[in-house]
Amino acid sequence: MIISASRRTDIPAFYSKWFMKRLHEGFVCVRNPFNKKQISRINLHPEHIECIVFWTKDPTKFVKYLNEIKSLGFNFYFQFTLTGYGNKIEKNVPEKKKLVRIFKEMSDLIGKEKIIWRYDPILMSDDITNGYHLNAFASIANELKDYTNKCIISFLDMYKKCERNMKTVPLKEITKEQQLKLAKSIKSIARECDLKLETCSEKIDLKHIGIPHGKCIDDKLISKITGHDLSIKKDPTQRNECGCVSSLDIGAYNTCKHNCLYCYANYSYETVTKKVKDHDDNSALLTGNLDGSEKITERKMVSFIEKQLGLF
Repeated sequence: MIISASRRTDIPAFYSKWFMKRLHEGFVCVRNPFNKKQISRINLHPEHIECIVFWTKDPTKFVKYLNEIKSLGFNFYFQFTLTGYGNKIEKNVPEKKKLVRIFKEMSDLIGKEKIIWRYDPILMSDDITNGYHLNAFASIANELKDYTNKCIISFLDMYKKCERNMKTVPLKEITKEQQLKLAKSIKSIARECDLKLETCSEKIDLKHIGIPHGKCIDDKLISKITGHDLSIKKDPTQRNECGCVSSLDIGAYNTCKHNCLYCYANYSYETVTKKVKDHDDNSALLTGNLDGSEKITERKMVSFIEKQLGLF
């Protein structure tokens, strides 16, 4: 199986001790987001895990664990979001120069093929214009060009919770024509920096300008990292536009403390504050503890490694 850690929250930034305890104990429990009494128990022994995909905006506290995770026998790679937004949009994200340094440090430690830069989501306002994005993208790309092979971009999808949280920053609609124009300019910068560019869950098709749809949870990359041919289907729980292959997410909504206004995984910062208070590093759950009233289901761990048939 492939573990996603996590689309729902930033485990490397805020829950590194908890995560390491889960690896050492060999399992994690995950609540059904729609029924808190339904629990999946997921085996985390390395023989059952092809790869762990980490999603983060700030892995500063996590870097010290990378060699340990490797020594335990796990394969992994990172989706590292690094934008040009300041604290007006990404309220609790550290200063970007610090994050660039951490990105480079991680790349040197694990290899640049295992750390993917995300410049997303792209949004527009009175202050955040095409020029703003091109300057920010070029600045970051020139810093990271020797430390990663790929950048993933996406344009903001306005979920209702995003609309509510973004009221303090009135957004401007980005038309398809504007998306195409900006994407062409970003592609030109990426080409100069020798960075492959892909989109994430985008309805707009940019293949004709050299930007294909990507897979953030990528079977080809995982196959390269593991050294095994894999047979994995598209994740049926994700949107049609999402190219990701199947994975098990071990995070929980309303637990990320970055407080980015565009976040789809948090209902509100007040909800996050309440959830975070329930976190216990020693719990099998990311937030809260089991009280015995839950229905716990052992998740079947399916190997994606293609079995080679012998001649006899």
